[in-house]
Amino acid sequence: MAVVKEIFISADPQETRVAVTENKRLEEFYVERASDTRMVGSVYKGRVTSVVPGIGAAFVDIGLGKNGFLYVADIVEPKPDEDAILEGDGAAERPAPAPPPHRRSRIEEVLKVHQEVLVQVVKEPFGAKGARLTTHISLPGRYMVLMCNDARMGVSKRIEDPQERARLREILNKLRFSREAGLIIRTAGVGKGEKEFDRDVRYLSKIYQRIRRLSAKAKPPVCVYQEYELAQRVIRDSFTEDTHRVVVDAKPAFQALRRFLDTLIPGVRVRMDLYQGEEPLFEKEGLDEQIAALFDKRVQLPSGGSVIVEPTEGLVAIDVNTAKFTGRRNLEETAFQVDKEAAIEVARQLRLRDIGGIVVIDFIDLDVPAHRRELVKVLEDALSRDRAKTNLISFSEICVAELTRQRMRRSVETVSYQPCPYCGGKGSVKSVVTMAIEAIRQVKRALKQAHHKTIELLVHPQVAMRLLQEDRPSLSALEGQAQCKILVLSDPSLHFEQIKVQAGG
Repeated sequence: MAVVKEIFISADPQETRVAVTENKRLEEFYVERASDTRMVGSVYKGRVTSVVPGIGAAFVDIGLGKNGFLYVADIVEPKPDEDAILEGDGAAERPAPAPPPHRRSRIEEVLKVHQEVLVQVVKEPFGAKGARLTTHISLPGRYMVLMCNDARMGVSKRIEDPQERARLREILNKLRFSREAGLIIRTAGVGKGEKEFDRDVRYLSKIYQRIRRLSAKAKPPVCVYQEYELAQRVIRDSFTEDTHRVVVDAKPAFQALRRFLDTLIPGVRVRMDLYQGEEPLFEKEGLDEQIAALFDKRVQLPSGGSVIVEPTEGLVAIDVNTAKFTGRRNLEETAFQVDKEAAIEVARQLRLRDIGGIVVIDFIDLDVPAHRRELVKVLEDALSRDRAKTNLISFSEICVAELTRQRMRRSVETVSYQPCPYCGGKGSVKSVVTMAIEAIRQVKRALKQAHHKTIELLVHPQVAMRLLQEDRPSLSALEGQAQCKILVLSDPSLHFEQIKVQAGG
């Protein structure tokens, strides 16, 4: 059965949601609020505010209120991600001159207070920590990554076929590009020709030259390049020639995406549909139910087994159990089947929930060594689909896997939920912004079902305040479109996640 890949984009004034599906099954999900600052990937010209030798880092003012931190390793050593995607010594077709051996640099020898520095955000702020920065600036295209301060040319380590690697290196040698910057071919470049790479280089060169011009004349702190909005990022990173279609439910977002595609891949025809149906796009495509399941701790497996996902302060614990599945042969075969299904599902859940940091997976014990080896291979293959860097550290004889996953942004759960005021922080409820958006969607649904002169919207006081202030323009627009009055009523007796829509007239 052929895989039908589709990308669905729902753009509301308050947030944009993007879902990537394969045969109608959710494989990737992203959400971005209008109030969020697009930090990861953005480039800033900053000023060093303090240098702390004790932790080997400097704090840099990039104009975001909270200073970012820059480790000495992110200045004088190759970026870890570049190490991960480059081959060994033979990878670079145009290597930069190797510096003479010297002792490990110290932060106070590299940076001084008040010094200006060009940096890129690699991790969003978390808790009390500011954004993590690097001077190794990289710009992703569809098939290549441009490295602004590194002249190496290479091919992703994930491309293992020797013949394909040799073919891609030949193409790299033919590309015309600045000798001050380097290029890495991504896994998406497998099978692509010189024409596609040349188009990618032209696209990346424009961004590179713009950053150089702005950084030369700008006074810090200032952003000299801001990462694209969510829809554009997903199209850049997830759109492939086998994508069946891209569906957008808002005309402004549809037009903006069209213009972006003309810049990214000029001359390439892409099937884009503007959805204008009465039923909300995500509801019509059966995505709302799949997205809601991302916040459940228990995930059912096809066999009847289950996976339990438990985020904690220090790590994410994942437990696999057979649940109602008993198998037909013996305990070993039953456990082996459930474990293989769980390995694939765990990798999918890590992507969907955008879980980062340390992950510990407790698989069902397997006594047969061959089964354990095969399970590790299934897990590694499933993790290889992830664009975030993952590292399987260990797999013990009692079938406990330890891995790390690159954390750049907040997880889907932390974006959509806040600590629960009803349980002292032991659980969570949806945030004010999330409930306000849901309230507006319910009003839209009520207005589409029938014409009403008046709609009464009863919500928790905090949600009502949000609707009457920040979201008042959206409600006014709905009133004008439907020729009705929307009354927002505050009811302290309602649960924070409770919404009542009452129609009159």
